[in-house]
Amino acid sequence: MASLAPPLPAVRATTPGARPDASPARSVRHLGPNWYAAVMGTAIVASAGAGLPVDLPGLRTACAAVWALSLAMLLALVAARTAHWVRHRDQARAHLLDPAVAPFYGCLSMALLAVGGGAVIVGRDWIGLPAAVALDAVLFTVGTVVGLAAAVGIPYLMVVHHRIEGASPVWLLPVVAPMVSAALGPLLVPHLPAGQAQETLLLACWGMFGLSLLATLVMLPLVFGRLVTGGPLPLALTPTLFLVLGPLGQSTTAANKFADVAPGVLPAPYAHGFASFAVLYGVPVMGFALLWLALAGALVLRARRRGMGFAMTFWAFTFPVGTCVTGAEGLAQHTGLAAFRWLAIGLYVFLVAAWLVAGTHTVRGLLSGALPAAPAPAPAAPRRGTGRTR
Repeated sequence: MASLAPPLPAVRATTPGARPDASPARSVRHLGPNWYAAVMGTAIVASAGAGLPVDLPGLRTACAAVWALSLAMLLALVAARTAHWVRHRDQARAHLLDPAVAPFYGCLSMALLAVGGGAVIVGRDWIGLPAAVALDAVLFTVGTVVGLAAAVGIPYLMVVHHRIEGASPVWLLPVVAPMVSAALGPLLVPHLPAGQAQETLLLACWGMFGLSLLATLVMLPLVFGRLVTGGPLPLALTPTLFLVLGPLGQSTTAANKFADVAPGVLPAPYAHGFASFAVLYGVPVMGFALLWLALAGALVLRARRRGMGFAMTFWAFTFPVGTCVTGAEGLAQHTGLAAFRWLAIGLYVFLVAAWLVAGTHTVRGLLSGALPAAPAPAPAAPRRGTGRTR
């Protein structure tokens, strides 16, 4: 069995001495959909920070500024990716047919949703509530359509066209996108006409919750089985283990958001059921998230000791952890436990530190031209037998 996942041409480590291909005509040729992870990671810093159960002077203003940055990043990246599709259609098609790159198309949906949700949560401080709701309505609609298309289309490509050697955590990206819609859709419910419109959106989000959760439960055993039978991931891909936290934290967040908006939208028995579900579901799932965080963290430290350098996969340390922050914030609100408040604060500190590290290295790579350059050829993957001693 091959021990390494297929090379990921759009997600690469910066290598000293690399000769970047930074000509204007080719500057976007190798710009893959994985870059949307930087937008997601920036937007979640703003949204999660605004919901922290602390009264820190200037925090909300700082979060609004970070949200504005995420909006600017989204606009710039959508423009660059549009140029990529117009000028380099051969490369764009190759990305779709590459099993290591195609799952990252789920990031486009999540970037749109994260920025839209952030507009209502904290961006309204700067642009006003009507504009924030209008922006979120557009981004939520487009992001949800893109996410549902990715949740169906990417698995179809995996079955029909891709030739896959082993499971990867990035497989979760297309199927977790509808969960982001489920978690952020309730923000729009109070702004819809009472009655059918509100109930339809809330139950549609509930349906996407189930869609994404069941798909995740199919994928997770494959990912863990790959680790147990195939050994640790390649160094540059080790941070992608944090992607598993995404559906865990986001589903906990969604469950708490349902409980927030269900009263007055659904009949009393169902509204009370959502309130109970938020805690009965969220607490054990958050427990598993912390277990996975410890396992993934240990494997990342192991990879770091073995020479893991910066790669764009470092952005996996941001958005998935941010969903755990928002999940812990919701549980703190619905249980009243100080333990969840401190958990949210601790995870947010980690989130900000990871965002600063990933952002600093990304800016350096952009300025040097190393990140937009053509990826270096992947080293040949050594083959191992089934017996391992580690």
